[in-house]
Amino acid sequence: MSNTNFKFSNSVIGLPLFFVLFLWVVYWLQIRFDFDFYRFGIYPRDFVGLRGVLFSPFIHENLDHLYNNSIPLLILLAAMQFFYPKQTLGVIAYGILFSGLITWIVGRENFHIGASGLIYVLVSFIFFKGIQTKYYRLVALSLTVILLYGGMIWYVFPDVDQSISWEGHLAGLITGFVLSLFYKAPEYAKPIVYDWQRPDFDPDSDPFMKHFDENGNFVVFPDEEEEDLGYFLSSHPVNYIVTKKEATEEDGAQ
Repeated sequence: MSNTNFKFSNSVIGLPLFFVLFLWVVYWLQIRFDFDFYRFGIYPRDFVGLRGVLFSPFIHENLDHLYNNSIPLLILLAAMQFFYPKQTLGVIAYGILFSGLITWIVGRENFHIGASGLIYVLVSFIFFKGIQTKYYRLVALSLTVILLYGGMIWYVFPDVDQSISWEGHLAGLITGFVLSLFYKAPEYAKPIVYDWQRPDFDPDSDPFMKHFDENGNFVVFPDEEEEDLGYFLSSHPVNYIVTKKEATEEDGAQ
């Protein structure tokens, strides 16, 4: 099976840059024209507040809020597009939708805005999907994500910081885990397994291995038929180069 996934393309850079640039454009419009985008956030258990499920990830409170979300999005979206190119758009779309719906159901009665819920979706998906595949590259990616963003787990609890939407973080974490179960693992090149590496390999019945003893020395069994040995030697030829040293005057003198 050929590896068709782990290949660099322009989308690995283009998708994160376009997404983050769009967030900055929205924030610029909000500041430049004094738009009140906050009311387009998620307002739990309010029918009008449902529109925030789609709009809230693109709205930020201030420059620090936007900056703190931009860097992780650049890194995580690039990792998603490189390692999970066929799943990226689905994870983004369904991640925004379902994490937003969960926040709308369980959140406090306040406007919930920001792309941090999507960040938790991406972190959760990359971590759990990599562990599930048991493929060394994806497992290494999972561990790298935890090393970089493992501290985010504390912000899914309500007592850490009441000024943040821990409900949105928790919703993103749950959504990413569920999506990791829903999406199939990407196809990747499987390592070559030789016959002698298989658990059912029997060296005594192998036509090659049976001619070596436990110390690795070549042996000929007394009861082995000559034609069988001849076939073995002809099928495993060993070529030697034979040279003849001509006698020199010095050799003759000696």
